[in-house]
Amino acid sequence: MEKEYPNDVYKECLRNHAASLGSYATDGCGEFTLDDTSLATLQCAACGCHRNFHRKVSYCSSSSRSRGELENTVERIDYGDEGGSRGRRPTVGECGKKRFRTKFTAEQKGKMLEFAGKLGWKLQRREEEDEVEKFCRGIGVSRQVFKVWMHNHKNSSAASSVSTCNLSSLTTP
Repeated sequence: MEKEYPNDVYKECLRNHAASLGSYATDGCGEFTLDDTSLATLQCAACGCHRNFHRKVSYCSSSSRSRGELENTVERIDYGDEGGSRGRRPTVGECGKKRFRTKFTAEQKGKMLEFAGKLGWKLQRREEEDEVEKFCRGIGVSRQVFKVWMHNHKNSSAASSVSTCNLSSLTTP
């Protein structure tokens, strides 16, 4: 069962009533209104659709406010379960902020590519810990950032090295 949050509002109905015809048509319901006769089923009194068909808007605020004081809040549109965040609500610090994305220089990328190849694209737990830490300090990234970069690039680097090997074996007599 879905948890109820006081700052959630269900707006217009998005149900496609013409899907069976291969078209798109909504019923024009502007906002979800709970049908008093069917509290357990969460049906809209205006259109008869379930609440899940209505666009969900979550309001995040820096302090707890009543619904009438939402003018200074950030609107967060919830489009469903993206990224495996089922049941998880944004905290006050997360709301409306984007995740920081690490940018690498060409020099850093080259050094990480070379070092990852030397390691065999796997970080050992404790054996080469000092060497990995020294390398990361040398290029200015944390061990965790390097680990994630290696995980994200191990398949693409292996594929490119295999294709270059195949090309070189075809061109030599």
